[in-house]
Amino acid sequence: MKIFFHTLGCKVNQYETQAMETLFREMGYEIATESGNCHMVVINTCAVTAESGRKSRQAIRRLKAENPDAVIGVCGCFSQIEPESIKDLADVVFGSGDRRQFVLDMEKAGHEKQFIMNIDAPLKRRKYEELPAGSLEGRTRAMLKIQDGCSNFCTYCIIPYARGPVRSLPPEKCAAEAARLAAEGIREIMITGIEIASYGKDLKTGVTLADAIVAVAEAAPDVRLHLGSLEPRVITDDFCKKLVSVSSICPHFHLSLQSGCDTVLQRMKRKYDTARFYESVELLRKYFPNCGITADLITGFPGETDEEFSETLAFIEMCAFSSMHIFPYSIRPGTVAASMPNQVTKETKHRRARQAAKLAAEMEEAFLNTQIGTVQQVLFETGDGEISIGHSGNYCQVEVSAVDLHNKVKNVQITGSKQGKLLGNIIL
Repeated sequence: MKIFFHTLGCKVNQYETQAMETLFREMGYEIATESGNCHMVVINTCAVTAESGRKSRQAIRRLKAENPDAVIGVCGCFSQIEPESIKDLADVVFGSGDRRQFVLDMEKAGHEKQFIMNIDAPLKRRKYEELPAGSLEGRTRAMLKIQDGCSNFCTYCIIPYARGPVRSLPPEKCAAEAARLAAEGIREIMITGIEIASYGKDLKTGVTLADAIVAVAEAAPDVRLHLGSLEPRVITDDFCKKLVSVSSICPHFHLSLQSGCDTVLQRMKRKYDTARFYESVELLRKYFPNCGITADLITGFPGETDEEFSETLAFIEMCAFSSMHIFPYSIRPGTVAASMPNQVTKETKHRRARQAAKLAAEMEEAFLNTQIGTVQQVLFETGDGEISIGHSGNYCQVEVSAVDLHNKVKNVQITGSKQGKLLGNIIL
């Protein structure tokens, strides 16, 4: 029995797809690498923007056409938020939780040839769903989800309604999963979640994200640790002191910025201002010299004026990010921002995104140039003939002339840069 998975959206969705693959394998299924002639198809959807929802529906229709006799199962954030919109396209419509029950429902739909819709109320969720951690990119690195849910309720975001409140995996269980991954030969663990900065708030024991990171590091001392996206307020002097004592932590930090203008941040209902964000940037560079700092940015949020966007450009240039993810604002029905006045035109949103991307590319090139002459520890992932490619701890892509070094960590002397990659030589 073959089952094909198609995943949209974030790293948490990728993690949960890998967990479902493990659950289906345990039931005797073969995971197909290509769509077509499969017994079952699972589409793990995303709802972060209206465009994500459109892509989710499009993927369901395409995969249904490619696998006309398959049991079609849809799960994830989009099906959680808008189940009625896809009930005619699937055999199983599920939400964003209880993946073990989803597997059982898929089995039931296959045996009994009946439609199943199973949608819960995310805001009532209080228990963290434990799932097996999965590998990523040919077992070089793996993701470890330690947290789910979000309680921030930013005006542009639907995720709290799709995922529910903050739930955390206790530190000892984080450590146990990390030890298991290390025993399987994983060389890097990505610590991920919906909003990992809020880790531990539900446990009522005083544990924080830093405590979970230390527990994982102690359980897997020879594995590099890479952190997922961070809310800037988690970066404090105490947080940095704890992290800098963890020798395996990768000096790359992705901060959720969204705007570099205080008035826009207020309309977004973000819980920091640019001064607090920049404090986080300075703290990271103080404790982790030469670290990579990346960020997300939304252009054209409702009401954003030319002056506010200019403030954003000036702020991101001051932060000197090593790389950025830039998105034109996309209306997400069901959010506060969707009904805000002074919606920005599509043309303006995309023009501003291009302007910000140009500045981001210049900052990235400048950061890469600062790496020339340094020695970087590189985890190699791919190889093509005599070329091997991997990532440094500060998350620069590095290319060397060497036979396949897949899943090996090497020290590399950086000699130059080319087309967004660093070039270097292995230090023997």
